[in-house]
Amino acid sequence: MADELERRWRAQLDCERRLSGTPHATPRQRFESLVAGGFNLDDRPDFYGDGPVRRLEERVAELLGKEDATFFPSGTMAQQVALRCWAARAGNPAVAMHPMQHPAVHERDAFSVLTGLRPVWLTREPRQPLPEEVTRLDEPFGTLMVELPLRDPGFLLPTFDELTGLVSAARARNAYVHFDGARLWESAAYLGQDLATIAALADSVYVSFYKTLQGLSGATLVGSSDFIAEARAWRHRYGGNVFQQWPAVMTALLGLETILPRLGAYVAHAREVAAVLSELPGARINPDPPHTHQFQLWLPHRAEVLNEATLALAEREKAWFAWGWQDRPPAGLAVVEVTVAEPAVALSRAEVGEMAEAFMRLVTSR
Repeated sequence: MADELERRWRAQLDCERRLSGTPHATPRQRFESLVAGGFNLDDRPDFYGDGPVRRLEERVAELLGKEDATFFPSGTMAQQVALRCWAARAGNPAVAMHPMQHPAVHERDAFSVLTGLRPVWLTREPRQPLPEEVTRLDEPFGTLMVELPLRDPGFLLPTFDELTGLVSAARARNAYVHFDGARLWESAAYLGQDLATIAALADSVYVSFYKTLQGLSGATLVGSSDFIAEARAWRHRYGGNVFQQWPAVMTALLGLETILPRLGAYVAHAREVAAVLSELPGARINPDPPHTHQFQLWLPHRAEVLNEATLALAEREKAWFAWGWQDRPPAGLAVVEVTVAEPAVALSRAEVGEMAEAFMRLVTSR
């Protein structure tokens, strides 16, 4: 396993062209990017949430139009805190949500095990829930949690009208509303609204920094001043009031300044890339067209073959296609998440097509 990870690390690091994602940087490159971004590394660092941490919190609160914000070392912690705060205020531990949302799939049921909350499924269909499903849910719930976009079934978004209807249905049932906005940054283009208008629908919103914005780690929870004060108390209890977090915070600030303004271009180019990839033999794009700058590509081959072809293409032609293929039913199909970021924006449709064809030659030769 260690040898495979090292091979993959070296292969992607040396690539000159990249269809999906961004290259993983070395620690030295990370610090150099901060200096190039105008950060003075001789300034005083943060101590338990002041300095650069507070600057980041104020910036995110401003962007999302909320009264206050607080930084967490992880989104898992941030969302557990948000949900338990709303459950206490509602007097109801039930959270209406989708079973493919992050807390239900990727966090080992932490919100139930650690907070005593329980999920109530709105639908099991691989799509965003509908307002009428909130209205006719057959038991009371204290909080509605919406993931924007819903990652696991394909980075799916509702329309803004659908989202507004979903929230209105929850309000009619006297529930609080929390947005899992780990990828909210890139959702604004499809929703056709600015971040503050989207966030205004919810009582609280969580956003991530290490995904789209390429920060080292960390997340922020935004909401009213009294809610954030309560969240800070619970963050302390959870062990999230960390002594110093300036590396993560500075990379997050850099992402807000350099990547956030470019996300509209990423989303637009993702549709171009998806159109080219859809022409590969047996390919399927989900959703088609993409809602954000990320989408699923399905191909009728084994994941092992597709991952090996990605590494072979990188090593032979210094071109990175897409990594992380997984076998999915029905048998013989595999899926990968494609992320169109700055390296892919530099590729024309013709160059995307050439890379895809080179990749498929390696796949079919195995």
